[in-house]
Amino acid sequence: MRENVIKNKSFEFAIRIVKLYQYLCNDKKEFVLSKQLLRSGTSVGAMVRESEHSESKADFIHKLSIAQKEINETIYWLELLKATDYLTQEQFESINNNATEIIKLITSIIKTAKSNINH
Repeated sequence: MRENVIKNKSFEFAIRIVKLYQYLCNDKKEFVLSKQLLRSGTSVGAMVRESEHSESKADFIHKLSIAQKEINETIYWLELLKATDYLTQEQFESINNNATEIIKLITSIIKTAKSNINH
């Protein structure tokens, strides 16, 4: 069985998000934005997992589309945390690079799945 890159990357990303959430709560005493970040950032991997057992190709695309929306929302919260000085430029770039890689992967998978339906 071949490696599931998006499954692995979204799980590793969720781990980073949980650790970032802990840092924001414990060190920065930030509880509102970080909770939003935790919700969206961890749901990406959950939706990727759900897509593995989708009922149809359309359901697969739908679940990955939700994951795409969640990673996009996560990027928003990361940008907001950076803009409000809860994250340094270095911290932001590190995790945002992961998020950008994941959104590109998900978008590519969705495009491929849609083109396979149309053929």
